[in-house]
Order: sequence, then structure tokens, then C-alpha cells
Amino acid sequence: MTTDRTENRPMPAAGTTADLGEEYEHEPVPSHARKSLLSVSSVWFGFPMNLGNAVFGGVIVYNLGFLTGAAAIVLGNLVLFGYVGALSWLAGRTGENFTQQTARTFGTLGVRLPAAFLSTVVIGWYSFQIGLAGTNLRQALGWATWWGALAGGVLFIALTIVGIRALSLLGLVATPLFLVLAAVALGYGLGDASLGSALSYEGPGTAMSFGAAMSIVIAGFSDSGTMTADFTRWARSGRAAVIAASCAFPFANCVAFLVGGLVVAVGGATDPGNNGGGFLGLLTGHGPLLTTLAVLLVFANLGSVASHCLYNAAVGWSALTPARMRPLALLLGAVGLVAALSGIWAHFVDWLNLLGIFVPPIGAVLITDQLLLRRRTAPRSPAVYRLPALASWALGAGAATVAHHLAPGTVDALVGIVVAGCAYIVLDRIPNPAAPRGERARTTAHA
Repeated sequence: MTTDRTENRPMPAAGTTADLGEEYEHEPVPSHARKSLLSVSSVWFGFPMNLGNAVFGGVIVYNLGFLTGAAAIVLGNLVLFGYVGALSWLAGRTGENFTQQTARTFGTLGVRLPAAFLSTVVIGWYSFQIGLAGTNLRQALGWATWWGALAGGVLFIALTIVGIRALSLLGLVATPLFLVLAAVALGYGLGDASLGSALSYEGPGTAMSFGAAMSIVIAGFSDSGTMTADFTRWARSGRAAVIAASCAFPFANCVAFLVGGLVVAVGGATDPGNNGGGFLGLLTGHGPLLTTLAVLLVFANLGSVASHCLYNAAVGWSALTPARMRPLALLLGAVGLVAALSGIWAHFVDWLNLLGIFVPPIGAVLITDQLLLRRRTAPRSPAVYRLPALASWALGAGAATVAHHLAPGTVDALVGIVVAGCAYIVLDRIPNPAAPRGERARTTAHA
């Protein structure tokens, strides 16, 4: 083995997984390894523009009507832009992944709770995309659901192992493919109807409030949105990271939701109350070329989402352990595949409720600590754990839980974000018993 003199550590021999590129699981991404704006933007751009979000958008429009549903979709995405954009700005400045970023607020041991939680629950989204791949291929080609899920799962694991480069290239393929085939599907679904009648569509569903619709939009990306640093740490600056995140929220995510809403509004959906705006069925039966492209869409589009989520999980667990990202991607991918084949992906509504309640308060604490209060918190010394951060997360999640059960018309995620942020502003003024003596004195002086 040779030696890299700039970093004074051994360089792996050719033919190993290092040939795929360094993923910087245990250190910030150095400036020389940062990616171009196009590369980082394509990672985020291709992530939310997917068939799953078209399903959710169709469900929202079915229950609220097109115009009201579209308003909920747009507002939810604006919340995501502010939330993910702020976290991305922090990551672009430091090059830190989510776990490293979170350790500065929650402490070197305190970080294990939120980081392990998020790095685990994000596997649920990976499993959901595998299950959705199996269901879509069954509807399009008549395949057994588990065969489609198995094929998708193996492919998605392979893409994740390649690393950030694969996520970027996949976004460049999946996004235009989605846009073109969505337009074709809408053309077939429109039939004799007009876009004017679609805009005036009043959904027959009554099971959803405006706040619940916004909650679906926010919760759908609250996990990977909170872990945005895993992607935007590759940006060359905080500004570039925010621009990359904005490609996803509000743009790409809005497009995917609204496409699904339009599919329902023009009458092109089958059982929209349950299946939402999934449009793959509109692309089949029109010749082998279009059917082939529809199958390619399933693997490229859902693969983009699944690989991103598995990447989050693998980078997160690798930052918490001495393990490398790629072996963990293989292990966690196998776990998620087994979960998908067991049918756990079918409980996505309960999954969204869990994410919308427990995840956004984590990001709220990070934003409050590292952005809003940075003049007070930046000079402090590292700590093993920070009780104000952990307590604020708990209070935000508790408030969101109460809102979900006692005030179902509210936006759970927003309640959790506001309560967690406000709680941290108050609790952080209390001296931390685990902090060095000098830091406790500084905290008391600021208070």
C-alpha cells in the first residue's frame, strides 16, 4: 500500500471500494472535494420528484379539491424550503454530515439519540419505495409484487454503494424522465376533459383538513430534509447549498405533488382515495416502447428516492460507529428489503404521522442553536451532552403529539418546530452541568 502524504494515512489498493470515491463518513468534506452546484442540485432535484409524491398529491386533491389542495401543497413546500434551506446553509459552510452537525448542539454522546433515531426511521422510506416499486410493476406488467420489490431492492442497494456520484447521476436521469412521462400520462388521462375543468375539480373526499394536508407535505420529507447535511455538505458554500435545496423545495416536490393532483382532477386515477395520483397505469397498453419507459421510470424514479434514504441511513450509522458507509449500506439495505417484503411499507400513513411529530423538532433545535443564537452559542466548548437540546426536542415532539390528537386541523410539524425552538431559547440560558466551568460562566453572563 502507498501513502497519501497530504492526509498522512494509507491509500487502499486499486480494485477496492475506495475506487468508488471517498464519502467522508467520519470527517467534514474538505474544500478540495466539494462538488459543483449542478452536481449537488441534481442530488436534491431528483429526490422528491417521484411517483410516491404523486400518490400523496392525488390523495390531497381528492379530499380538498384541486385549488385548495394545491394551496396546501405550495404552503407545505414553503415551510420545507425554510426548514431544509437553513439546515443546508449550515452544512454548506462546515462540510459536516448530519451526525457531525447535530453533535455540536446535542453533545458528543447526546447526539446518539436523535442521530440513531433518524438513521433508523429513514430506512422505512427506503422500504416503502421498494414496496411501491413492486406494486407499480404488478399493475403495469402483472409481475408478482415481491418479484418487483426484490428486483428494485437489489438495484437500489447497488446504487447506494456507489455513493454520492450515483445519486447525482440518477437525479439527472430520473427528473426529465418523470417530467416527460408525467406529461404523456396527463395527456392520456385528460381525454375529453379540459384543464379548466381540472382546476375547478372539487374532491368528493372529506377525510382530510387543510392542516392535515400540509402535514403530509412536510412530513414526507421531514426525515431526509432534516438530514440534508448528508447531501449539501458537498456544496462549495452555504449559499450554494441553499440553492441546491431550493431545487427540491419548493420546485421539484411541488411538481410531483401537483402532477398527482392533476391526474386525479382529470379523472385519470384508479381509486384515488387510496391510490392517489399514481399515473403508471396510464402509460401502459400503448405499445412496447412506452411500457418499457414506464418500467424504466419505476426503477430510476423510485430508485432515486430509495437510494437517497439508504444513503442517509448508512452515512448516519457510519458516523456513529467505526464502520464505513458502503458495508453499512449493504447491511441496512438487506434489512429494509426484508421489511418491504414483509409488507411493512403498506402502513405509510402511520409512518407519516410518526415523522411529522418526532422529526421536525430536531431540526428546529439545530436551527435555533446554530443559526438564530449563533453569537451566543458559537464560542462554547464541546460537551458530552446538552440537556437543553434533548429537552427541547422532547417538548416539541410532545406538543406535536398533543396537537395531532386534540387539534387535528393544525399542522403538527409546525407546532413541533415552534415549541421546540422557543423551548430551546429559554432552556439554553440555564447553565449546563456537563459543560466546562468556563462555558457555564459564559452562559450565566449571557443570561
